[in-house]
Amino acid sequence: MEISVVMPCLNEEKTIGECIDKAMVALNRLGVPSEIVISDNGSTDRSAQIALKKGARVVRSEQKGYGSAYLTGFENAKGNIMIMGDSDNTYDFTQIGQLIAPLKNGYDFVIGSRLRGNIKKGAMPWLHRYFGTPLLSWMLNLVAGTKISDVNCGMRAFTKEAYKKMHLRAAGMEFASEMVINAARAKLKFAEVPISYDRREGESKLRTFSDGWRHLRFMLIYSPNYLFLGPGLFIFILGLALLLSLLQGPINILGYSFDYHFSILGAMLAILGYQIISLGMYAKIYALSEQFEENDLMLASFLRFFNLEKGLAIGAIVLLIGLGMNFYLVYEWLSGRLIQEVRFALVALTFTVIGVQTIFSSFFFSILGIKKK
Repeated sequence: MEISVVMPCLNEEKTIGECIDKAMVALNRLGVPSEIVISDNGSTDRSAQIALKKGARVVRSEQKGYGSAYLTGFENAKGNIMIMGDSDNTYDFTQIGQLIAPLKNGYDFVIGSRLRGNIKKGAMPWLHRYFGTPLLSWMLNLVAGTKISDVNCGMRAFTKEAYKKMHLRAAGMEFASEMVINAARAKLKFAEVPISYDRREGESKLRTFSDGWRHLRFMLIYSPNYLFLGPGLFIFILGLALLLSLLQGPINILGYSFDYHFSILGAMLAILGYQIISLGMYAKIYALSEQFEENDLMLASFLRFFNLEKGLAIGAIVLLIGLGMNFYLVYEWLSGRLIQEVRFALVALTFTVIGVQTIFSSFFFSILGIKKK
């Protein structure tokens, strides 16, 4: 089988037949062995019967969700090339040839662009066209390192080999973002082609704000560098700089005095930043598959350096520094001296907490490492 056209379906009896007819026109024009796979996601209308009558193959997706329907369809598809598109007649399946052409020229993954193509009147709400889609596209391009104008476009084509490399698993609408991010991380060769986008017939299943949030949430969670590591490192360095610069006493800058309150702020920021960095590393080790680790230089360097014993040793050293400072303060107090070492005490507190965090984080990193192995 050369080509498989996969369409998810949930109560699309008004449009499923026309989508199949258009796909068949394009496939007949190409003249290669092909099939149309309808992944039924629990339709209660005549969608499945219409699809069978039109000559498509229907598979049942037991788990609800946009991503789940596609995953079921892809796993049952037999073609070396897969075409995906919604069965609500918004995408013109007679344009299948345009998506396949780049694959014949060495590309692995082809995505349509509605924004660079022809959007029919009333097909895309103003908010989606001029705000939501461009914003999400910009953010995903930043996260994935791609240059795609319309990351939400649901009409795409890729080889079976590329599909296996993407390791897709998202069950909901964020599946579209996961596909682009994983394709980029797998170093697939991208192409983008302009396509037509028509007005949907029937009730839309897209929920503007909830589905937009799902895409945004997925991008942030799946990219710990932007959500955790970058902000965490900035907060940690800022806190440590405040804490240590005020250790010897207050600082006056432009007539303003920076004293105890900023030392307390520095201690809080240093501990908070360190915790955020730790969470970022947890997320990277847990979320990234073995395939992508070699492409993540920060993670690869960390995993080459880190083991439980090294983590425990570093944590113990930092903890001992903090405890040593605290014992000094206790000694001063027991000697009857008036303690005025608030700044010193804050540094001791920070080192003690970070040392304990490092020790327990090392155990957790080790657990995650065992899980991956």
